[in-house]
Amino acid sequence: MKAARSGTKDGLEKTKIAVMRKVSFLQRKDQLGNTLEDDAGYLDVAVSELKHPPPQLSPMPEGLTSHQVVRRHILSSIIQSERSYLESLRRILQEYHRPLLEADPRILSPRKIRPIFYRIREITQCHSMFQIALASRVAEWDSSEKIGDLFVASFSKSMVLDVYSDYVNNFTNAMALIKKACMSKPAFLEFLKKKQASSVDRITLYGLMVKPIQRFPQFILLLQDMLKNTPKGHVDRLPLQLALTELEMLAEKLNEQKRVADQIAETQQLARSVSDRLLSKQLNSEQGSLVLCETLIETVYGERGQVLKSKERKVFLFDDVLVCANINVKGPPDISSLVPVGPKYTMKWSAPLQQVQVVEVGQEGSQSKDPFFQHSGTKRSTGACKAILGPPRLYQELQELQHDLSVVEEVTLLVGTLQGTYQNLNTTVAQDWCLALQRLIRIKEEQIQSANKCRLRLQVPGRPDKSGRPVSFMVVFNTPNPLSKISWVNRLHLAKIALREENSPGWLCGEDEGKTMAPFWGPLLACHMPVFAMKSPERKVWALMHFFLFSHCPATKFCLLISNTTFKCLV
Repeated sequence: MKAARSGTKDGLEKTKIAVMRKVSFLQRKDQLGNTLEDDAGYLDVAVSELKHPPPQLSPMPEGLTSHQVVRRHILSSIIQSERSYLESLRRILQEYHRPLLEADPRILSPRKIRPIFYRIREITQCHSMFQIALASRVAEWDSSEKIGDLFVASFSKSMVLDVYSDYVNNFTNAMALIKKACMSKPAFLEFLKKKQASSVDRITLYGLMVKPIQRFPQFILLLQDMLKNTPKGHVDRLPLQLALTELEMLAEKLNEQKRVADQIAETQQLARSVSDRLLSKQLNSEQGSLVLCETLIETVYGERGQVLKSKERKVFLFDDVLVCANINVKGPPDISSLVPVGPKYTMKWSAPLQQVQVVEVGQEGSQSKDPFFQHSGTKRSTGACKAILGPPRLYQELQELQHDLSVVEEVTLLVGTLQGTYQNLNTTVAQDWCLALQRLIRIKEEQIQSANKCRLRLQVPGRPDKSGRPVSFMVVFNTPNPLSKISWVNRLHLAKIALREENSPGWLCGEDEGKTMAPFWGPLLACHMPVFAMKSPERKVWALMHFFLFSHCPATKFCLLISNTTFKCLV
């Protein structure tokens, strides 16, 4: 307002109107797109290194304790890493962003340049301010030895979280734009190659742009080392603990946003590779949400339990469908050396979640009801199910050991009936054989148990056979660790429970008066609320039903058709 008063009268009037309308001058745009602006919510402030030189630690004085010496070394690492980080940010702006904007003829249009370098200037400004404060703190280090409160003051602001959140959320989109521009604009690809070749460290644009994502984990490691070497009762101990809490919370939020952004990008990539229009539309819709996705190893076994092939698959668990896709990471070598191309997916199979069954050890008997049982596209009789479940080779070896143990036990009984004395043929030797086989059996059982902890078996519906009978096939995935398998099993069960009709809030009614009405479910929440009376009886019904439906089920949209005698609710 002060700036508007000192300016023109027209500017003051516009400012007053904007304030009355509650228009924020630092409003952040939540949706990134072609309308991204570099100066959205950003005030560019020039920082001169002559007035504000980089932080420089003075020579180490004598008589310091071991903790003080280590803390000075850690502080020196913070100074060096922050200087290197700021230099990388400035290189992005000076060597890539500015030359692309000023290029004649144009290499890329400004509309494509803005989303690639979105929020880089704001991040640079934040750390330039932090470096000024760090230089002041380093200058008085020998007298104060305090650094934790500086991190709290610099990185606990909501502006820092907003700027980094925008950058992290846009990072996957920025890499996709760079990849697309490299494929469609040979001049841009040549520009990136020349910049990399002329740099001293030969670092790519991707290598520079990934550093903001890595910055807070680096800060956390340095402050953890600083806290370990800060004795109890030190003036910096509590500020360091507060700084670590703030940075860890910030890093956790950014990691979660990055994970969600990557999953959305993978889902979009999967949707583009699906030939089924209905499934592709379902994946692109906002109604379906991705519950879990992970790279698993699919294992295919042969007749005798031998492993025929193992291949990585990307498995996507949505709230109503399970999708398995092949992974293809091949890309043009020129582009993949500059920016990660990312995997391409080809859908292998998909199945409605309600028809997917998790088969655990001991449940193989329940599969005998199916007339046919497929594994990797091959029909098998029901008697072969037990050989397919679990690690078949290990089960076969266990059965062989158990058979040999029973034979050796019979031999031991026969050896005990011998009348003469023979070398290496007595009861003691036979009992040693039994003990050795028992140890091997225990080892084999442990191997089977360990393998089952990481083995996810799913019975998935396949295409009906020629006679129209349902056919299922078994897929066996190896998870990275036992916790991953537990997560998959739990998420599958919970997602299937959520799909049950009794767990779906809302009301279902027939579309036409002649059709049978579907079951009616009551509201999840109900309470007494006053309703204003109206003159017309029809309007009374409309007011009551409007409040009842919209207040108790806000996620569902309803339309009421009211006539003189009846009314209907259409979902």
